[in-house]
Amino acid sequence: MKIIADLHTHSIASGHAYSTIKEIARAAAEKNLQMVAITDHGPSMPGASHAYHFGNLHVLPDKFFGVEVLKGIEANITDYEGNIDLPSDYFKRMDIILAGFHHVCYPGGTRDQNTRAMIKAIQKPFIDIIVHPGNPEFPIDEQEVIKAAAEHNTIIEINNSSLTVSRTGSFQNCKKIARLSKELGARVSVSSDAHIENDVGNFSTSLKIVKEAGLKEEDILNASKHSINDYFIQKGRKRFLKLAQESGQGSF
Repeated sequence: MKIIADLHTHSIASGHAYSTIKEIARAAAEKNLQMVAITDHGPSMPGASHAYHFGNLHVLPDKFFGVEVLKGIEANITDYEGNIDLPSDYFKRMDIILAGFHHVCYPGGTRDQNTRAMIKAIQKPFIDIIVHPGNPEFPIDEQEVIKAAAEHNTIIEINNSSLTVSRTGSFQNCKKIARLSKELGARVSVSSDAHIENDVGNFSTSLKIVKEAGLKEEDILNASKHSINDYFIQKGRKRFLKLAQESGQGSF
């Protein structure tokens, strides 16, 4: 199974990552990826950029080194209503919006409170992907979360970093989430969560999990460019709508 895009990476703008956007794009090209998303942490993360940073992402070229560069954010879920740390007037400017829990930005809670917060985020139409939901620091009812993701066409991430260098104890939770995604019809993305260029396109352990769960190419958002393009057209992302219009097709 081939993954053609890394939809979760961090540049130096995150405050605790160590590569530039050009370095990330070059690494993606070297890994023969067609697309990479720059998804730096939202403003409530210590050391992260102000909202203005995300508002100005349009100045970036759409391609570096032949790789399509998506301009996005890993927003922080901040409360039990699933709200995130980016003002609503920025949503339409982004190519991709990820959202997830981080202990310095979200108060944490019981299993029921965390489940509520994640489902509320899933229900927000501007959020595309829920990141590292298997983090044991924030226990959830996986079945209810995956059911909501399938219902609202929100993507669930299988995060390679969680399985290798961060969020210790995620492995069994991620296996369960992958299995439930297959059973309940939710789609997933397989992402590196790279914080340095060397890790861009590293899906080694997450791919093993999705294969063991029986997930096929059609179940994985970033297994084909067609899948990515169609998804973001459905989500009304301006960049993808413009490309579809230029090609004279409803999808491409």
